[in-house]
Amino acid sequence: MSASADFSHVRTDGGQALRFSGDLSLAHIGDLPDRLGAVEEKVDRIDLSGIDRIDTVGAWVIHRFARDRDVRIEGLSSDSQHLFDQVAAADDPVVRKEKPSSPPVRVLEEIGEAVSGSGRQMLGLLGFMGATVLAFINVVRNPKRFRFNATVQRFEVVGVSALGIIGLMSFLIGMVIAQQGAVQLRQFGAEVFTINLIGRLTFRELGVLMTAIMVAGRSGSAFAAQLGTMKLTEEIDAMRTIGVSPMEALVLPRVIAAIVMMLLLGFYASIIAIIGGGLLSWAQLGIPPITFVTRIREVVPITDLYIGLIKAPVFGAIIGMAGCFHGMQVESDAEQVGSRTTAAVVQAIFLVIVLDAFFAIFFAWIGWI
Repeated sequence: MSASADFSHVRTDGGQALRFSGDLSLAHIGDLPDRLGAVEEKVDRIDLSGIDRIDTVGAWVIHRFARDRDVRIEGLSSDSQHLFDQVAAADDPVVRKEKPSSPPVRVLEEIGEAVSGSGRQMLGLLGFMGATVLAFINVVRNPKRFRFNATVQRFEVVGVSALGIIGLMSFLIGMVIAQQGAVQLRQFGAEVFTINLIGRLTFRELGVLMTAIMVAGRSGSAFAAQLGTMKLTEEIDAMRTIGVSPMEALVLPRVIAAIVMMLLLGFYASIIAIIGGGLLSWAQLGIPPITFVTRIREVVPITDLYIGLIKAPVFGAIIGMAGCFHGMQVESDAEQVGSRTTAAVVQAIFLVIVLDAFFAIFFAWIGWI
């Protein structure tokens, strides 16, 4: 049975020391704290080489005595030293602000943190874009490394599976544009110009933009959740261990699929929106389909189609990279999968709208209006 905790005064060449013995654990510590508090002599060091056992309570008592008296502790084993390090770290005082910030200051602090975080996210996304381009160059140089099956599977997930929801959304948007345009233009007796509104707005802006928003919410979030879960379960680390590049095996097929499918889905959405607008024009305005199609061919310049086809792959690249980037940033727990998925969708939609505004200014500048 272990002896109770005790100590004795030992005089050494360097001064006076306290030598502890016995079991410095909660069950055997007894009145040791009170007796240590009653020590009045000056002590230079504490010798723990003779103890049988020590736990957190014993380490805490010795640590507080040594801290208050500014005494060094000697004779610790490696395990005991680790225990004392943990106790010392837990004893660090918590630094608190003497006075809480005023509400305006807190608002400015939160705004500053948000701006700083957004800047870091944008820099990280730019770096990720560079890494994706490098992975694409490596695949072009070594075509055998291209993951054809994975890319085709992403084509199905991003494109084919989305035909239904994007088609329905585009059809309804075309009908809404036709209905609202007809209501407003009827005041001026110019209902026929509803066809101009449907054709130009659909091919030039809404067909591609609404498709990009749908793909960001559907596929961009899926990319972030899939890669985030793989990162959390250390599958990506395992791929690196066996010499497989995650950028080439996971990111590149998804980005390529988003680029190619956005091009096709954008054109598909524009055609379906035209059909929806044409049916409502036929039903509400009495414009027959032949007249509608003929008028569309007359009023919609080919540059509107080119604009949509140029914007679609750029939007697809942004959506794919934003989803994969945030998925690869998951580190600690499952909660980050959800937060990173949300961040991927928000960032992708924000960048798509910003780029759409840039394209509108650019194409107006070069005369494609």
